[in-house]
Amino acid sequence: MTPGVRPLVAGNWKMNGLTASLGEIEAMGKAADAGTAGPAELLVCPPATLLAHAAWKVRGGKLALGGQDCHAEPSGAYTGDISTEMLKDAGATYVIVGHSERRAYHYETSAMVQTKAEAAVRAGLKSIICVGETHEQHVESEAFAVVSRELRGSLPPSGAPESVVVAYEPIWAIGTGLTPTPMVVTEMHRHIRKLLADVYGEAGEKMRILYGGSVKPNNAGELLTLDNVDGALVGGASLKAVDFLAIAAVYG
Repeated sequence: MTPGVRPLVAGNWKMNGLTASLGEIEAMGKAADAGTAGPAELLVCPPATLLAHAAWKVRGGKLALGGQDCHAEPSGAYTGDISTEMLKDAGATYVIVGHSERRAYHYETSAMVQTKAEAAVRAGLKSIICVGETHEQHVESEAFAVVSRELRGSLPPSGAPESVVVAYEPIWAIGTGLTPTPMVVTEMHRHIRKLLADVYGEAGEKMRILYGGSVKPNNAGELLTLDNVDGALVGGASLKAVDFLAIAAVYG
C-alpha cells in the first residue's frame, strides 16, 4: 500500500447481471454505509442496463458506481454507445477505460483510450485506466515496455492527477486463475509509480494503482498489501457481495 492513500476496491461486472442482481449491489452499499467493509473506498461498475437502477438503490450512500466504458464524444449519431455525460447522469462517478478486453476485442488503441479518459475529465468523472501485457509479452520480458507505452499513451493531457486511477491487469491473469507472484506485482507497480511521478511530479506519488487479474478472497491478503498496490479491480469475485466484501476486508 502507499502511505496516506485510501485504497480503492472496484468491481467490474463486465457483461453480467440482470435486475435480480441489484440485491448484491444493495448489500454492498449497506456494508459500505455501516462501515463493516473497512476503510477502503468501494466501487461497483455494473452493466449500463443496471447503472441507474443501482444508483437509486444506493442513493445517498457511500458505495460508488461507475461505467465499464464510454464514448469520447458527449453526444451524437453513435448507435449503442454511451457518453461520459450519460454515465454521470445515470449516477456514475467513475468510468473504466482501456480494459484489455476492449483493447483486444474492439481494437482500441491507447490514443483512443486517451480520448475516453479526456472525456471523463470533461464530464467530471474519475477514470480507471487499465494497462497490462499478454503472456507472450511477459515471457519475452516485454512487460515493462508494453505497460509504459500503454500508460503514457492513455493518460489524459488535462485534468488533475487525483481524477486518474491506474489498474495493472496482466492479461494472462484475467479470468484464468493464474496469478503473478508478489515479486512480479511489486516490480510492475514500482515501475508504474516511477512513470506517474515522471509525468505528474509529486502528485504521481499519491495516485492510486490497482492490481487486477484473478483477485479472490483467498489471495487478496497477499496481493493488496504489497508496496504501491492501492486496491484492486475485481472481476468475477465482485458479482457476489460476500466475496467482494471479503476482498475489501483485507484493509479492515
